Amino acid sequence: MPPPPWGWGSNPLEPVIQTVAAFSRRLLIAPDAAPDDARLRPLLSLSLSPPPTPPSTPPPPPEVLKKDSKAAPLTKEEVGRATWMLLHTIAAQFPDEPTRQQRRDARELMAIISRLYPCKECAEHFKEVLKANPVQAGSQAEFSQWLCYVHNVVNRSLGKPIFPCQRVNARWGKLDCPERSCDLEGSSDIIPNR
Repeated sequence: MPPPPWGWGSNPLEPVIQTVAAFSRRLLIAPDAAPDDARLRPLLSLSLSPPPTPPSTPPPPPEVLKKDSKAAPLTKEEVGRATWMLLHTIAAQFPDEPTRQQRRDARELMAIISRLYPCKECAEHFKEVLKANPVQAGSQAEFSQWLCYVHNVVNRSLGKPIFPCQRVNARWGKLDCPERSCDLEGSSDIIPNR
C-alpha cells in the first residue's frame, strides 16, 4: 500500500495528535513529583488506535505460589531447620586456626541463641545442652564436630534420627566463594533432621 499523499501515516490528524501528545508530556503540573509519580502523566493523550497492551509477566513458579499462599509465620520446625543450617554453615566456614576473638565469638553466638531463640522452650533446652556441653571452637574441625554432637543431643531429645558426625564436612563443607563475595540469600539445601 503506497503512503498517503500527505506523507505522515494512515491518519491525516496524526501530526496534530503527535504534537499535542508531545506538548502534554512536557507540561509540568507537579514540580515536587518523583519521576514515576502519576501526576506527571500527560494531561492529554490522543490516539485513534487502541493503547498498547503491556507485556504479560509469566506467573511465578509453583513453589513460590505455594509458600506465599501459606501467608503464616514459620513453624517451630522450619525455624529449627533454618537455624541448624545457619549454624552448620558457620561451623564449616570457621577458620582452622581461629583467633582468640573468633573462638570467643563462637561461644557468644551460642549463648545469644540460647537467650534470643524465638521458641522459649527450645531456648531453655539449648541453655541446658550448652551447660552440659561447652562450646569447643579451637579449630574448624573441632567446632564442626562439637556442633554436630550438640545437634544430635537435640535430635535425640526430639526422637529424631542421629546424623553421623564423621560425615559433617561432606555435608557442610566450605562454601565455594571468595571472601566478601558470598551471597546472603538462602539456599534450598536443608539439613534432613533437626
